[in-house]
Amino acid sequence: MTDPATRAPDQGLLDRIGLPKPLVLGYIGVLLFMIGDGVESGFIAPYMADHGAGTDVKAGYVITAYGVAVMLASWFSGALSQVWGPRKVMWVGLAIWAVFDALYLVFALGTENYPMMLLFYGIRGFGYPLFAFGFLVWITGTAPKARLGTAVGWFYFAFTGGLPTLGSLWSSFTIPGIGEMGTLWSALGLILVGGGIALLGSKRREGGDRLAGPEVTTGESLFNSVSIIWTHPRVLVGCLVRIINTAPEFGMLVYLPRIFSDDVGFGTDKWLQLLAIIYGTNIFFNLIFGAVSDKIGWRTTIATFGALGCAISVTVLYFVPTWLGPDYYWVAVLAGMLYGATLAGFVPISALIPNMAPENKGGAMALLNLGAGGAAFVGPAIASLFLPLVGAGGVTIVFLVLYLVAMVLTFFLKMPEEQGGSGSPAAASPSDKSSAPAPA
Repeated sequence: MTDPATRAPDQGLLDRIGLPKPLVLGYIGVLLFMIGDGVESGFIAPYMADHGAGTDVKAGYVITAYGVAVMLASWFSGALSQVWGPRKVMWVGLAIWAVFDALYLVFALGTENYPMMLLFYGIRGFGYPLFAFGFLVWITGTAPKARLGTAVGWFYFAFTGGLPTLGSLWSSFTIPGIGEMGTLWSALGLILVGGGIALLGSKRREGGDRLAGPEVTTGESLFNSVSIIWTHPRVLVGCLVRIINTAPEFGMLVYLPRIFSDDVGFGTDKWLQLLAIIYGTNIFFNLIFGAVSDKIGWRTTIATFGALGCAISVTVLYFVPTWLGPDYYWVAVLAGMLYGATLAGFVPISALIPNMAPENKGGAMALLNLGAGGAAFVGPAIASLFLPLVGAGGVTIVFLVLYLVAMVLTFFLKMPEEQGGSGSPAAASPSDKSSAPAPA
């Protein structure tokens, strides 16, 4: 494959914007799949509380159980993609999501049965990480290294474009017409369409089959995804940073829907539209920071625009609207846009971490995906645990502190040549020209 830096000026539009042409339909399918997954994000916690869970805290426990499944499946997605191939992993994820969502809607929400909510909603959590992060492994294994940050940015454009951006916008229009339950059923249709486009449209594309050598077993691939913890401990640090990246995002979805809709007084429609605005901003900044990181350095972008930026914006997002009240919705919109933009500053971590362990990229991706899934568990767990103790403001302060911790940890994320070790040089990837030196 020709290096992007040496291509002729007449390269196509997709090449110029860093979108891997062979996987375009995969990106489109992931967008539709994640729209379906994100349909419920702005209202499912209070809806479960009112239809069988009983309280917001008990609904939070259901989402926490879901988060545990997401965390495990995110880890499996990287390890299993090495031996099964990303394509097969995506098929498994699609099947799990569709089957257990139908069971959840019929036997859990349909009968307002709390134990069934825990069971079926929890198992359904294995679905989207296998599908989405299986595709992310596909991308990182095929995109040119010099444009990997941009290619990953396009992935998160599709991922966040659906969850929760367009998903929330979809539900803000469908709930008034067909109600919450009808909206949840419509999500299943979006999932099936998106999954079909991604998998059938990319079924013969390079990189979708087994990535590891024929001698590597499933057990060995899973072991490699664990052994990287002691062979490359800095990758574990990257996993922690990835958890902190979106833990507040998932945590706030436990308590912000009720607070912004009822306590502040925006109402459900405006809250869902605010959520769509937040992550609509995020999807465009995913592209911006993906490209910026290829220029100024992956680590620099994560520490400054991502961690420090989110520490500021997550605080503003909660405290300013709750202080000003319902007459200042436009201020909430600006605060939300700030959070959505800074959240995108973490995008290049999906390019940085695999290149920190060039001889075990599969294990690095597995641990990185574990961090992504872990956020879906850690965020709701923090909210459920601390909400009764310190209130929503206190939980927000916890998230502020976590982002500051992530900023410090980011300086430990060094490439092999920066550590004085062996490994592929970063000449083909963006150097961290302006990164602060890592602590000793």
